[in-house]
This record gives sequence, structure tokens and C-alpha cells, in this order.
Amino acid sequence: METTPPPNEPKRRGRPKGSRSTKGKTDKDIASGGGVRSEMRGSGGPKRNTAADESYAHWKQLVPVLYDWLASHNLVWPSLSCRWGPVLENGIYKTKQRLYLSEQTDHTQPNTLIIANAEVVKPRVAAENHIANFNEDARSPYVKKYKTILHPGEVNRIRELPQNKSIVATHTDCPEVLIWDVEAQPNRHAVVGAADSRPDLVLSGHQDNAEYALAMCPAEPFVLSGGKDKSVVLWSIQDHVSTLATDATQTAESAGSIVKPADNSTVGPRGVFQGHNDTVEDVQFCPSSSQQFCSVGDDSCLILWDARIGSNPVVKVEKAHNADLHCVDWNSHDENFILTGSADHSVHMFDRRNLTSNGIGLPVHKFQGHSAAVLCVQWSPDKSSVFGSSAEDGLLNIWDYEKVGQKEETGSNTHNTPEGLFFQHAGHRDKVVDFHWDAYDPWTIMSVSDDGEFCGGGGTLQMWRMTDLLYRPKDEVLAELQKFKDHVVECSKTPGTNAIV
Repeated sequence: METTPPPNEPKRRGRPKGSRSTKGKTDKDIASGGGVRSEMRGSGGPKRNTAADESYAHWKQLVPVLYDWLASHNLVWPSLSCRWGPVLENGIYKTKQRLYLSEQTDHTQPNTLIIANAEVVKPRVAAENHIANFNEDARSPYVKKYKTILHPGEVNRIRELPQNKSIVATHTDCPEVLIWDVEAQPNRHAVVGAADSRPDLVLSGHQDNAEYALAMCPAEPFVLSGGKDKSVVLWSIQDHVSTLATDATQTAESAGSIVKPADNSTVGPRGVFQGHNDTVEDVQFCPSSSQQFCSVGDDSCLILWDARIGSNPVVKVEKAHNADLHCVDWNSHDENFILTGSADHSVHMFDRRNLTSNGIGLPVHKFQGHSAAVLCVQWSPDKSSVFGSSAEDGLLNIWDYEKVGQKEETGSNTHNTPEGLFFQHAGHRDKVVDFHWDAYDPWTIMSVSDDGEFCGGGGTLQMWRMTDLLYRPKDEVLAELQKFKDHVVECSKTPGTNAIV
């Protein structure tokens, strides 16, 4: 097994192939509430990051104060991507919802796309002791595996189709984009030697591997991808209908393909867009258009495209950051604002009205709150000024750009908090490779981390919601707390009570 990637090996968002544990945690390990992790704590195991452990222990003490709900789910194998699916049931206290996860194995078992059912506890329902006493070394009762798809290659990225969230696209170590109807796909058992599941549709058009850059269009069933061939490729899933009528010999054009769809259906691109000088790391549609989109890459560029006027860049910001760009997102509430995250540890917010075709464009603001490469950025589906960013430092930061420039009533920021940062989720103990806001429950977030390098294999999935006292209007929160105080005072006047205010 090679211990270091060759020079052209892409950067890994999760654990590098050469550094993986030879085994994931077994079901027995997790069911016992510790397993490998418990062994690692002993004197015979490798040295642990004591500073990280102390920070995590401090965070865990604050969980009942900071969170309205939190569920931690220990994974047998690390996950590189996580997404919310459709709502299945809407109960009084909980919502049952699909979620999609990947499993990154060491090839002793098949790589898988996991479809699970999650119980999302509604706001102001969870009891404090349930929030505080979660077991990070065990599986959460809120997450139940529903179906397993044996994926041909690692699942590097998952994206659901907004028009039908049971249709998902995946990226792996090949040039194609794979399309899956997760409800129609048969449930498979992940055992050595099992044949891979076959995707319902394959999108071809890249000339080299496309591993991370993937997006689905909110306006139409269009798919966008970027890859090592330095290109951005656009498809329409609707083209599949006309493809079915063509000669089957025309449907397998890509010689480098490692997969074949169930009915040999392959769709070619609507357009291929050239403008990057290095690997395209992420892409995103303009929320209201299937023809306008943006991309970022290892050439440090942010590029805006418009398929209606050709395949050349409309705007190319040459130095959007001082390092590789890993991620990009477009604000669905205000389409002027675009976020980028980079290996330079920062998040930049751009206003496209300030960008020009000659590559000039300074960010509206630079958000400095991470100490390692930023891997994912995403706007909140609920509030136009709020977004999240996750990084290799193990933190998931929640920002509000409306708070930039604001001072506390004391007139100074005594804790040197980065401007705009108003919440920091520190429940992961290694790189947070992906997260996703829940559109049906807008302040609920799902996040995954690869914790295996210091805790013996596997990863962590967390579903969480900060207390609404942190993001609701200040006057509204103070009024509610005053009512609570008045209620306690009134109770203290009742004979036989000992309330202390």
C-alpha cells in the first residue's frame, strides 16, 4: 500500500488513502459504547491530543445551555458527505426525515451510499438531560439505517435534486456523475465480493476525474460538475428521455468509466465551460437560473458563467483568495452575494455587482475565524445574512454578516471574537468535512467529521440546533426572559415554595 499520494493525487477531504486505519469500528465496538475509543484512552494506545480533549470536555459541559437539541451518532466508517432528504412524517414532537450519508472504507468492504431515517426533535421539546447526556461513542436512537447502496468507488459528494429529493447525484473517483433513484434502488448487503449497485443514469462529459464539485439546480432538473480536467460541465436530467430512444451503442462514450447504469443510459452535456487553470473544486447555480452559475478551483479563481452567452467566463476573479479555493455557495435570498472558502483559513463574501470582467473584485468582507483550511460554506435557508462554514480545525462556525461592525453595549469586543461570528459548534474532534442546513427545520444542521485518526477509526454524525435565544431578536428574548423571571418571583410568593431569584 502506498504511504504517500503521487504528485497528481487530489487533496482528500476526509482521511488520506495512505493513512487510513485498516479497519473501521465494528458494530460490537459501537454498541458497547466505546470499543476502540476506550482502548485508545489507556496508556497502551497512541498519544491523544489532550488540548483537543480538554476543549471538547469544556464544550460538552455547555451543551445544555447552548443547544435546543443535539444528537451524536457514531459511524463505523468516516463519511465525506451528508444531506437532508424529504420529510416522511410530521409528528407533534418529532419529524421523520430521510438523510443521505457516504461511507469511506479501506476497500476491505464496499464503499456505500447510506439512506437513513432520522427523527428530528422539534424546537423546545427536548429535555435538558437528554441533550446533556448523549453518548458520543454510541449510535444515536434518532438515526436508523433504511437502505444501503453499494457504490462503485468512494462517495465524495452527494447532492439531492430539489424537484425530487429521492433522486441524488454522487461524485466518485471517475469522470462521470452518477444519478440514483434511492427509493427504487434495491437494498444491498455490504459484504466482501458483493457486486456494486448500478446507477439509474450516468452523466458523461469530463475528460478526467471529477471528485468534489457538484451542484443541483433549484430552478430546473439541471446538474453541474467540475473536475481535474479544469472544466465545468452542465447537464439536464430531462435529456435522459430523448436518450432512451437513441442507439444503445451511443450511450457509453467514456472509455475511463468505472460504472455502467442499470439500463445503459448515459447522458451527454448541454455545455462544457473552460476558464480555470487547475482543478475545479466546487460549483454552484444561481438560485433562480439554470443558465447562470459559478465555480472555484485550485487556481484561486472565482468564475461566474452564463450559458446563454457562451462557454467563456463572464467574470473571472483571479485572486479570490491567497490559496486554493475549496467551496462556494450562492445566496438564495439575495443573489448578489456569493461565499467562498479557502485553504487560507478564511471565508470571503463577494457582491457580484462589484465584480468586473477584467478580474477586479474585492470581497465585501473577509471572515477570519478558522485556524485551518475551510472545506464547506453554506448560506442559511432561513435568514439571508446567516451562513455556516466548516474546516479542518474541527469547528463549524455560524456567521451573520449583519453583525459585522456592530459593537457590544460595552463598546468593545472583550473576547476578540471575529466579526460576524455568533455561534461556534465544537462538538467534532477532527475535520468537519461536510454539513447541511435542514430546509424543513431551518436552524437544524447535520454535520459529519472524520474522527478516526485519533480515536481508532470511523467518524461522527451530529444533528443539532442552537437555542433560539441566540438568534431571535434581542428585545423579544429579553421580554421572554422577563416573563420567566416574573413567573419565578410569583411562584416564590406561594406558601411552601423556596424559589430563589
